[in-house]
Amino acid sequence: MRDDDLAFVEQIHRELQGVRWASSEEIRARARRRSQRRIVVATVVLALTGASAAAVAAPGKSPAPGLPAAPTRHEIPLDALLQPADLRQQVYTQLSQSGLGEPVRLEETLGDCRTSQGLSDGWQTSNLSRSQTLMRKHSPDNLVEGDVLLMQDLFRLAPETARQLVAGLDDVVAPCARWRTVGQAEVNGTTQTTEVIHRWSVARRGFAGDDAAILRDSLTAARDVQTGQALSGEPTPLLLAVVRVGDTVSVLRPGYDGTESDLVQLAEAAAARMCAAANPAC
Repeated sequence: MRDDDLAFVEQIHRELQGVRWASSEEIRARARRRSQRRIVVATVVLALTGASAAAVAAPGKSPAPGLPAAPTRHEIPLDALLQPADLRQQVYTQLSQSGLGEPVRLEETLGDCRTSQGLSDGWQTSNLSRSQTLMRKHSPDNLVEGDVLLMQDLFRLAPETARQLVAGLDDVVAPCARWRTVGQAEVNGTTQTTEVIHRWSVARRGFAGDDAAILRDSLTAARDVQTGQALSGEPTPLLLAVVRVGDTVSVLRPGYDGTESDLVQLAEAAAARMCAAANPAC
């Protein structure tokens, strides 16, 4: 890459860092806070200009002597994301955005658990990213939590960082194998102090791509701290899948009615789609 190309990309990167996409960040942040069992989606679809992002991608390996060099893939094309046809349910709305230098957030509650114990949140920093939220409604007006079918973040990282991210997931969740949270809840017109126990684990490995894992938060029902009485039924475990293909990593978060078997199938489909972006080529 020429010096003037690098200078141009660095200028674009600096300018993008100064841009505030408030509405989009609100969509992603609220969608990730599924421990509150509430998702709010606004009507904004963002697309950043994909101008020469090659400077932030990891260089490709040199080919063996006598073999032609395989082209290094730099951008993350849209077809590297899961497509509506990959889901069993019908998709009506697809919200997407792109970014540079974004952290690979797994789940906000997992990060909160770690930081509450004086640890780092454990997130790695990507070079490039594409994110999408697939919805089942045609219009995003008055959306409710069940309208979210899938959230996907697809990242390009340095190759060794990508490998370490998935290989080190057991160490990331270990401090949160049993994490107690205490908060206030309104019950029958009175405010009560409640507790929820989160139990994070790596539930499954090695089922898709070069490496893959399913993370599970088997949280308990909220209970009154004083009486021990459960204030609701047992919630559905929170699931997410992490899939690596080459230097790309995808994080998949299903909607509330998604099962582990559904998530495995989506992870396999995502791995196949990620071949359109991965280095080395599939």
